[in-house]
Amino acid sequence: MLVNSDWYKKSSKTQKIRCEICANYCKIAEGNVGICCQHKNINGELFDESYGIVSSLSPDPVEKKPLNHFLPGTFTYSIGGFGCNMGCLHCQNYMISQEYYNYSRGIEITPEAIVENALKYDCKSIAWTYNEPTIHLPFNKKTSLLARQKNLKVIYVTNGYFSDKSLNEVLGFVDAFNVDLKSMSQDFYKKVCRADLDVVLDNLRRIYMEGKHLEVTNLIINDYNDSISQISALCDFVVEELGPEVPLHFSRAFPYYKMDDIEPTRAEILFKAKEIAKEKGIENVHLGNI
Repeated sequence: MLVNSDWYKKSSKTQKIRCEICANYCKIAEGNVGICCQHKNINGELFDESYGIVSSLSPDPVEKKPLNHFLPGTFTYSIGGFGCNMGCLHCQNYMISQEYYNYSRGIEITPEAIVENALKYDCKSIAWTYNEPTIHLPFNKKTSLLARQKNLKVIYVTNGYFSDKSLNEVLGFVDAFNVDLKSMSQDFYKKVCRADLDVVLDNLRRIYMEGKHLEVTNLIINDYNDSISQISALCDFVVEELGPEVPLHFSRAFPYYKMDDIEPTRAEILFKAKEIAKEKGIENVHLGNI
C-alpha cells in the first residue's frame, strides 16, 4: 500500500479528496474507493491499495498486444493488474477488471523482479496490459524507469482515459501505445463504457503529436458499433486527426460479461471494415480474433 501524495487534491469544504490519476477525477469520501476500486481515501490521503500486486505475468509476442509495427518479431513481458476506470459491459477481461474478487488472486512482485524476468525471457520490452494500466501509474512508472535503464522499451495497452496530468507523466516513460478506440459514438461510450469519448479522442491526438509509436484498436460488436457510418467515422478520425500511417486493428468481439447474449462479430463486417479503412487511405490495417 502506497500513499499517492502527488495524485490527489483535498477539498476545503468536505472530507472528500479528488483523485487525479484518470479522467474520472473521482471525489472519494473517507473510507471509500474510486471507480477503479484501487485507490482509497484513508484519513484524507489517497492510498494505492494494489501497489506491487499484479494479476498476471507473461512473455508474449508483441503482436499479441496488438502492436504489429513496434519491435516486430520480439517478445514483450506483459504485466496485468486489477480494476479499471471504465465499466464496459462487453469487457473481454472482466475477471480481472471488474469481478476480480470472485475469480482472481494477486501476485506480489517488485519492480526489480519484473525487469529481471523480462531480461530472463529475452524480452525487448515490457507491456502494461490485460487491464487498464493508468490506474496503477505510480507502480508502472517506477518499474518502467528501471526497465528503460536496462534498454527495455515500455508499452501501454490502454483505453486512453488519462487525466491531463497522468498523460503528461506517462508520455515521459512510455515508448509505444495501443489505444482501444471503442466507438465514435458518444452515446456508446456513455451507455456501454461509462466514459466520455471526447477525452479519449483528445488523448489520442496528444499521443500522436508527441511522436510516440501509436496503434489503434476497435473491437466491433454486432448491432452496437458495427454500422458503416461508425466505421467510416473512425477511419476518418485516424486519417484526418492522427495520420494514415497509424496502424488500425479491427477485432472480433465474443459474448462476455454483461453482453453474454451477443453473437460473435460477423466476419463479413470485419472484412468490410478493413476494406473501408484501406479506401480511406490507412496504410496498415489488421484483423484480430478472427
